[in-house]
Amino acid sequence: MRNEPLLKVGIIGTVVAVLCCFTPALVLLLGAVGLSAIVGWLDIVLLPALLLFILITGYALWKRRTAKSN
Repeated sequence: MRNEPLLKVGIIGTVVAVLCCFTPALVLLLGAVGLSAIVGWLDIVLLPALLLFILITGYALWKRRTAKSN
């Protein structure tokens, strides 16, 4: 089984989560569409999502390394 799609999902998800966590991009977007009331709850969703995508990326890289060593 190829793990390139898993690696792509992990990297893209990590980049998106980092952009939303560490920049005000999502806060500005939610404020522009009138949903600024949920800004206080973003950390509850974004930080676990960031951790999940980092774990997916690490798993895909580990699978790639073990597949090449075989």
